[in-house]
Amino acid sequence: MKNHEAASVGAISDAGPPQGAKAPSGGRAVREATSVGAISLRRYLFLGILLPIALFILVNTITLYRQALAAVNTAYDRTLLASAKSIGEHINAVGEGDAAQLRATVPYAALEAFEADNRSRMVYRISSIQGDLIDGFTDLPAWRGSLPDRGPYAALVDFYDDVYRGDPVRVAVLLQPVAVDRARVMAVVQVAETLELRRTLARQILIDTLWRQAALVSVIALVVIVVVQRATRPVRKLSAQLQARPDGDLTPLQAPDAPRELVPLIEATNNLMTRLQHLLEHQKRFVRDASHQLRTPLAVLKVQVQSALRGDVAPEQALHEISDTVERATVLANQMLSLAKVAQLVQQAPSSDVDWAQVLREVALDLSPLIAAKDIDFEISTVPSLIRTHDWMLRELSRNLLHNAIRFTPANGTLTVQLLCDSRSVALVISDSGPGISAELRTRLFQPFSAGEARSGSGLGLAICHEIVQALGGSISLDNREAHGHLSGLDTTVRLPLGQNAA
Repeated sequence: MKNHEAASVGAISDAGPPQGAKAPSGGRAVREATSVGAISLRRYLFLGILLPIALFILVNTITLYRQALAAVNTAYDRTLLASAKSIGEHINAVGEGDAAQLRATVPYAALEAFEADNRSRMVYRISSIQGDLIDGFTDLPAWRGSLPDRGPYAALVDFYDDVYRGDPVRVAVLLQPVAVDRARVMAVVQVAETLELRRTLARQILIDTLWRQAALVSVIALVVIVVVQRATRPVRKLSAQLQARPDGDLTPLQAPDAPRELVPLIEATNNLMTRLQHLLEHQKRFVRDASHQLRTPLAVLKVQVQSALRGDVAPEQALHEISDTVERATVLANQMLSLAKVAQLVQQAPSSDVDWAQVLREVALDLSPLIAAKDIDFEISTVPSLIRTHDWMLRELSRNLLHNAIRFTPANGTLTVQLLCDSRSVALVISDSGPGISAELRTRLFQPFSAGEARSGSGLGLAICHEIVQALGGSISLDNREAHGHLSGLDTTVRLPLGQNAA
């Protein structure tokens, strides 16, 4: 044997659930997980539809209120302007030229607008452009502003907010020109109104808007509830159908009236049930076959012990027979545990890459006594090959394949192991010089308890290899090799994809 390195094989132990602990049932676990971290589809739809609508309506309500308030201000500002113009028409001048003095004779009819509504108060002030009071309320603050560049009215008018006697007021300012001989004098007319009426009207507009928007939200919410209830009815019906099923019923779901959006989910569920059905059937068959396989050596062992106790055979011969039976039972039990271990590791994603070349050389070194006992001409050739898997799975695969090849290689035969690597995959080729296999036997060798020789193995070795290769996304094949028209041995080829960190 060439190019071997020393290796130590670590023991693999499985940690099960704590003793005495009771796992919750599947349905209960799902319900607990759903109640803790999930949100119902109906609630998700309600929130997803109603929250954006409510937010939009809120923004729309604020916008409508501001627009209504602006419209109210514009309407009442027009009334203020009309009052200012009415007062401005009764302003005249006494004197000539720059010495002319302004006078105002405001009749009672011009002040009727001030008494139109007892919910607000209106005051006025007439002054010269320099701020000298001519008529009106003396405590109304004089205008100190400037005319806007482009106002809403053609007249020389300005609107602003101020405070009069502690109350907020809206003030309209009109610059009224008064013509005299050889001169033109400008009068300033201010009309102020308290804001009670405007605020009352704005509140009424806001209340009316809120009532309409609340009615709109109620109608939308009712429509959403009805639509969501009807849309989720197939889901509830499907859930009730699943919950009403007895334990072990994995027949496909029948939902001919389901909407198109649920068809992929139903198809995926049916595919999952089909796989689960195959898995359960495989487990049942495995348990049935395992019980039969274990019952046989135990029965044989019992008979051998009884025969030895009766003295039917010599003690040394009886011990040899019992030892052989115990050995076969031990191999069978270990391989059954290995097959169960494969199923467990498939559910656990590996976290690192394993060098198959190193594993293969360590396994070959462990099996070197068997190779030396048959004086086999053994040759191994490897290259570094990283595989994303569990170390135990790769080691078990290599051990079973090499052990089978050694067992079927005759004494003084040849056995060649090659590990080849390309840019995407790794290929292990084991070439022995044994008798090969028949076409009928090759079709069932990967099935559990289908040993090539009934007395030489348990029939689980290749089944374990097949499960490991399938779990790693690879392929395995057994092909007879011919030379000069005669069968010269068997080629076992395993191809696995390279790991993520492979160069």
